[in-house]
Amino acid sequence: MEHIIQAVQLVKKFGIVTAVDGLDLRILKGEIYGLLGPNGAGKTTVIRMLTSLLTPTSGEAYVLGKKVPDKSTAPNIGYMPQETALDMGLTIHELMEFYGEIFGLSRSTIRQKENELLQFVDLKAWADTLIGNLSSGMKHRVSLACSLIHEPSLLFLDEPTVGVDPELRFAFWDHFHALKEKGATILITTHYMDEARRCDRIGFIRKGRIIAEGTPEELLDKTGTHSLEDAFVEFSRQKVIQ
Repeated sequence: MEHIIQAVQLVKKFGIVTAVDGLDLRILKGEIYGLLGPNGAGKTTVIRMLTSLLTPTSGEAYVLGKKVPDKSTAPNIGYMPQETALDMGLTIHELMEFYGEIFGLSRSTIRQKENELLQFVDLKAWADTLIGNLSSGMKHRVSLACSLIHEPSLLFLDEPTVGVDPELRFAFWDHFHALKEKGATILITTHYMDEARRCDRIGFIRKGRIIAEGTPEELLDKTGTHSLEDAFVEFSRQKVIQ
């Protein structure tokens, strides 16, 4: 099987703080991989390194066959950060047009994708609204739409459903699985455990390291637990004992 993402002993230090500590990771083509862990575990730092936004302190990572950091993979990557960084002076329509132009899409394609994606994130009626006038949850949905406009083959989604109502969260996940069926690979972070159950595989991350990995069912079976929260606690306890 083809590995779309590979990380070997990946380390990132910020001064005396080690945010990612010898992380190993392999993600297969067409896989939805969930990175789960508490705040400060290193999830966002991992994604920022894999998207070439941060340079690793040591170790190696390969994304789409290129050693990180490498900007040449950008046209094939969609990235939705946890903290939205959108131009508050643009309307949703103007912002999506801007993103489409960045990726070299034709105006007709941009219009088509904008229409599809704004309907998907339930913001079609708000297309002419300034980003600065939107709620935080709506800005998050705009960020997701922008990350999808160029139909990337690899998606990095950092807490994509924060501030989204439950019904729309399920619709998002249905869409993620539809993208997977078309061949996309998705690395996603979430703290909603019901969502994590919809990943093909999960990596529990603690203090910058993957402490356990497998399908949701495998992780539950290994710990004899009935929830992923309990499974994470059990794997963490085992690491402390070791």
